Amino acid sequence: MFSSRDAFESDFCPVRDELLGEMYRANESGLPRLVESVSPDVRARLALFCYRRSHLHSLAVAIAGSCSERDLIENGGRVGSTLYALSRASSAKSSPSLSGGRKPITLSTKPLSVLAPLDDEIDDEISEAVPA
Repeated sequence: MFSSRDAFESDFCPVRDELLGEMYRANESGLPRLVESVSPDVRARLALFCYRRSHLHSLAVAIAGSCSERDLIENGGRVGSTLYALSRASSAKSSPSLSGGRKPITLSTKPLSVLAPLDDEIDDEISEAVPA
């Protein structure tokens, strides 16, 4: 079993950059086919590689869903165990949307603040004090 330090020191993508890009761009139905093309041990390393990058977190969880707990723990220790649990918890929920499972952004329909009307008294006082 690798330690976390070993994992970071030898951190490289275990698949070709082109395949990683295809997985990143794949829709929900195409991703499982791409993931199945990779051997189980490489798949576990790929899930851990993606998990360490915040922009690939949802891809890591999806890939980990196809990994065995043993493979993830052998390759990632406690992080692998956590990733396994996350992948099983997310598969119990509804499938993520195209936005990567993020909550949609909502905008307020009310004014942000009420502005008090401008008071021109100061300008009037200045114009009265200055002779024309």
